[in-house]
Amino acid sequence: MMEIKPIWLSVPVLNTLQQIFLKRSAEQTTGSDGQWLELLMYSHWFLAALIAEIVCFIIWTTVLAELDLSKAFPLSAISYVFVMGVAWSLFGEPVSLSQLIGSSGILLGIWLIVTAGSSSAPAQ
Repeated sequence: MMEIKPIWLSVPVLNTLQQIFLKRSAEQTTGSDGQWLELLMYSHWFLAALIAEIVCFIIWTTVLAELDLSKAFPLSAISYVFVMGVAWSLFGEPVSLSQLIGSSGILLGIWLIVTAGSSSAPAQ
């Protein structure tokens, strides 16, 4: 079984933070007609999203250097569950039973992929 390093979990956390920051920057620029791009460039929320993306990219390249891509990429899917939880808790967005079941499926799938033993069959 693969040992998950705490730094690897910073990827979905940073992806989630980036989505929060982008949501806030989008809220600031809504209804500004032709000035939205200028407002976006001066938004501290947008700057925070860019910083989160850059830090996430650096960590992600480290993760890819240490893991097989087929095991690393599913870890990023945790972001879907995190974003849904944040949307519910911070933005008051409703969460349906279907979303909860789907999120459980995502987490189960990630767990199955990450804990799967390596195949002894040779690559074709």
